[in-house]
Amino acid sequence: MQVDFNCDMGESFGPYTFGADEALMRCISSANVAGGFHAGDPTTMRKTIALAKENGVAVGVHNGYRDLVGFGRRELNVSPEEIQDELLYQLGALKEFARLYGMEVQHVKPHASLYMAAARDEDLSRAIIEVIQKVDPGLVVYCMQSSATYEVARKMDQPVAVEFFADREYNDDGQIVFTRRVTGEMDPDANAQRVLRALTENKVTTVSGNELEVFPDSVCVHSDTPGAAAIAESIVRKLDEKGIEIRPFGRAGQKIS
Repeated sequence: MQVDFNCDMGESFGPYTFGADEALMRCISSANVAGGFHAGDPTTMRKTIALAKENGVAVGVHNGYRDLVGFGRRELNVSPEEIQDELLYQLGALKEFARLYGMEVQHVKPHASLYMAAARDEDLSRAIIEVIQKVDPGLVVYCMQSSATYEVARKMDQPVAVEFFADREYNDDGQIVFTRRVTGEMDPDANAQRVLRALTENKVTTVSGNELEVFPDSVCVHSDTPGAAAIAESIVRKLDEKGIEIRPFGRAGQKIS
């Protein structure tokens, strides 16, 4: 059994440092690198890609609303056309830094409020996927299974990877909720067991105590989650014990060795 393990990272900005990127990069197989709109800057992007190259980790663009003040967590009134232009801007920057290190960009994963807005909005999801298909149709779109993004990607024959969030709760509709963000550090072993159950039993317990079916292609942990490195390390140990290999999802048509 194989699974991708991704992380939102590269979100430091100027003198402000966020996330345990170096420790996390030793655990994951795919890095979602901030494109500079919600977080990140050119130097952080370059250093994150260099670190990914050093650790054999694939990279994708973590595109967000143009919202440094709100860290991309405010839902902005932005047209689908603007979202397309801003995705192209962020993707183009990341591709050049990746090219500097002889790497290809593997995937696109919208950040925070943009991710959740697209999950609800077919038109926004379609706009994102349409522009990807025009410029680089081999890119994989990362999203929740219970989302408009997933449904639109399937209809448009766009490569898509379903995420399971290691550090977020789920509601009965299969949407992530954010209660865990304010509860402090979580139990790494309990998180790892939860991930293992999602992968081997295809189930997760929701916030209301019900059982939800999940079918992940990739596991996600956020670099700014308290104790993220310990959570990631525990997940790696647990998956290794069960013989589950962590490897990049890969671009469409690309064999990952």
